[in-house]
Amino acid sequence: MPRYSRLLSVLCVFALAQTVAFAAPESGRVRVAIVGLVHGHVSGFLDQLPSHTEVQLVGVSEPDAALRQKYSEKYHLDPKIFFPTEDAMIEATHPQAVLVYTSIAGHRRAIEDAARHHIAVMVEKPLATTLADAIAIRRISREDHVPVLVNYETTWYASNKAAHDELAAGKLGPLRKLVAHDGHKGPAEIGVQPEFLKWLTDPEQNGAGALFDFGCYGVDLATWLMHGETPLTVTAVTQQLKPEKYPHVDDEGTIILTYPHAQAIIQGSWNWPFDRKDMEVYGATGSLMTIKKDKVRERTQGEPEATEREATPLAPPEDDSLHYLVAVLQGKLKPQGDLTALDTNVTVVQILDAARTSAKTGRTVKLTPLPKQEPAL
Repeated sequence: MPRYSRLLSVLCVFALAQTVAFAAPESGRVRVAIVGLVHGHVSGFLDQLPSHTEVQLVGVSEPDAALRQKYSEKYHLDPKIFFPTEDAMIEATHPQAVLVYTSIAGHRRAIEDAARHHIAVMVEKPLATTLADAIAIRRISREDHVPVLVNYETTWYASNKAAHDELAAGKLGPLRKLVAHDGHKGPAEIGVQPEFLKWLTDPEQNGAGALFDFGCYGVDLATWLMHGETPLTVTAVTQQLKPEKYPHVDDEGTIILTYPHAQAIIQGSWNWPFDRKDMEVYGATGSLMTIKKDKVRERTQGEPEATEREATPLAPPEDDSLHYLVAVLQGKLKPQGDLTALDTNVTVVQILDAARTSAKTGRTVKLTPLPKQEPAL
């Protein structure tokens, strides 16, 4: 075989292997890095990191020197793992995955940088601020064979899995209505970090206010429970109930999605009197309401009242974001159609993009399913 042909064969085999398993041998710790420190959820990741011995934090990139110092000191991290740019951090530390904690508008750039190095990515919800960015991210993921995952706190709620499983088993009958409630008193009211508040209240960096920040949770759940189906219509209403605090974005958003045989009402708010992430699921013959992350209240046809119970705990690796990420990198899980999967989340952004348009114009937006493949550039 000519030398060139042998080389081409080797490269083809290598490329195929990269699409199957992304990580080092299972016995080794997975090397992860952080991109950005302006998203407050990064603190939650760093708080739980000591309990995840299967991963090793090898690098952090953040252009703000003061933030780099703040997190280095707060979490006793070696200043040598901090870098001002993602490319410099990747080239120096060689992570297998990056966890993105930029503004939502920064996701596409962070994913593009990681893809150039063939590195997997997990971003915080939602995937993007525009449908154009979501489609571009999907193209990058496919062309470079790079997994892109989206982390929602509610993905790891046993109560949501219980709702999914009861529907799948037919215990509630066909899905007819879903009502999701997500939010809190407001980011300023609960005292989020200044760098977090700055972009949360910027319509370019966050996409909107509560409509995107908390509406995305319910849209993600609805898309999952509807098996990825694109809704027929999207209608949204937003308000500024506290314009003195949030002059540039909405603090109240409601989205109504219609499907051929069901309806979803998504309520995202910075005006709840308390924190909440719960939903009501109504089938033709029963209903289930999630209570925080680990309980449900269920009633089926013929029962005089609802019964409250503990949801079955989630089993690893589908019980938290890091276990899930490691399983994907090791080829044990292939995200498709679930809450974290890219296909689900492109549809989520399509819906959020339409909701923003609906709220702005006062009109219902009709949707059609996106093409499975993007046209060539």
